[in-house]
Amino acid sequence: MSRIAETFARLRAEERCGFIPFITAGDPDLQTTRQLIIELSRAGATLIELGVPFSDPMADGPTIQRASERALKNGVSVADVLSLIADARRETDVPIILFSYFNPLLQFGLERLCANARRSGVDGLLVTDLSPEEAGAFAAILRKHDLDLIFLIAPTSTDERLRMVSNLASGFIYAVSRAGVTGAQSAVSQEAKKLVARARQITELPIVVGFGISTREQIAEVWRYADAAVVGSAIVAEIEKHENAPDLVARVGAFARTLLPGGGSRDVATMAKVLPG
Repeated sequence: MSRIAETFARLRAEERCGFIPFITAGDPDLQTTRQLIIELSRAGATLIELGVPFSDPMADGPTIQRASERALKNGVSVADVLSLIADARRETDVPIILFSYFNPLLQFGLERLCANARRSGVDGLLVTDLSPEEAGAFAAILRKHDLDLIFLIAPTSTDERLRMVSNLASGFIYAVSRAGVTGAQSAVSQEAKKLVARARQITELPIVVGFGISTREQIAEVWRYADAAVVGSAIVAEIEKHENAPDLVARVGAFARTLLPGGGSRDVATMAKVLPG
């Protein structure tokens, strides 16, 4: 059982839900990213999504696009991302997945990527523009190296597509709350709840919901029907806001704690009980 699977198995056994922050590797720099990984794990992250900088992040809204641009200006590469994870592993065992587009991974070399990722302490990969129809060979390499492959599903996904994803995915499935790109929004779409209900009829894998979640209230709402909530743009915006502050890491950690229903403690928030309804 992978570290991701163990984490969700523990949450389910305790009837609790998770919090998954997203940050972009190398934003504002690699050393700060390392510190943020450690701080977010202490702040209550169940799992961390680490974005691989890419020049054409078509699934991302302007906030995360700017984060990718900042990291690329720093010359951050896939090798750099793997190195910083290996370094962070000295201080945290929180599960980490790489959130990437396929091109930089393909350029790095898929076999090399998976071997190095496993050695560095990566637990899984989510490739936003890799369709399940084209993922068979990559999935086999990931299985060889005991890495989970995470897929996105959306309100527009057909039942046939959901079954295809379920057959290839491991770790968990990422349900996109709405059609479109990442970015904070004032309310979580009701389509997300419907999508999770449909997926539950097809898979026993944990299902997390992301895209547009930015407040404590929205996380609490998602916890009513999903296994975890992902917060990306809101956290990346905090990094951007405090980019030049000497206490950036502490500020982002404090912000993450405010997002957690129940006051922000690890026992109450990271492992918060599923709300009724």
